[in-house]
Amino acid sequence: MREIQRKGATVLGICNVVGSTIPRESDGGVYVHSGPEIAVASTKAFTSQLTVFFLFTLLMARMRDMSREEGKIFIRALIGVPDMVRDALSKRDRIQAIAKKYCRAKDFLYLGRGILYPIALEGALKLKEISYIHAEGYGAGEMKHGPIALISPEVPSVFLVSDDYLHDKTISNMREIKARGGPVIAICSDEDKEAMSFADDFISVKKADPRFYPFSMIIPLQLFAYFCALELGCNVDQPRNLAKSVTVE
Repeated sequence: MREIQRKGATVLGICNVVGSTIPRESDGGVYVHSGPEIAVASTKAFTSQLTVFFLFTLLMARMRDMSREEGKIFIRALIGVPDMVRDALSKRDRIQAIAKKYCRAKDFLYLGRGILYPIALEGALKLKEISYIHAEGYGAGEMKHGPIALISPEVPSVFLVSDDYLHDKTISNMREIKARGGPVIAICSDEDKEAMSFADDFISVKKADPRFYPFSMIIPLQLFAYFCALELGCNVDQPRNLAKSVTVE
């Protein structure tokens, strides 16, 4: 951050802890006000940061060419996010059962397209952090450029499936993994019968504007990592070798 500032760039910080280093040294920014997060692995702060990014995107869009009416549609969808999160949390028993089934696997692939690609990365990170299971997140479109070589009955693949224009391509990726004997876990809309039919196991979320699936689909991934860690006897609040604040590179 300091190096970027030395080069003359403006730095904005999105932070939870009031008075911490980033807000003190940045040129401006936003506090997410998630409240104390005791566990090392971040969950609610991640969701709050997503909210800030969506609002920042809306601001930039309105400053350009997004109409007031389009902006209202966006805001109404954002107001519906708490219901989406509550619905996702209600699936905890199903998620726990799926975690118990797969938690002995040594490797996982997390795959998503478009806006769900970074959510796949975050899901893989959470599994690594608290359950100590090796997991890698990839863009589903990159599957044939390396990750497909890892597919076997011992390597589950977790797919984030949106019901937008990328849906058919994601289903095609699921078919390819199934054809090679790889187990498939799908995180998909509760109306996506096709994704459910191809998956060995699925966790559904409330159907919504696909731009807002990051909010609901991250919840099952966080809970999946949590229940895998519990099943394996790991300390979910204080994972080994990790600290809440990294002060030395």
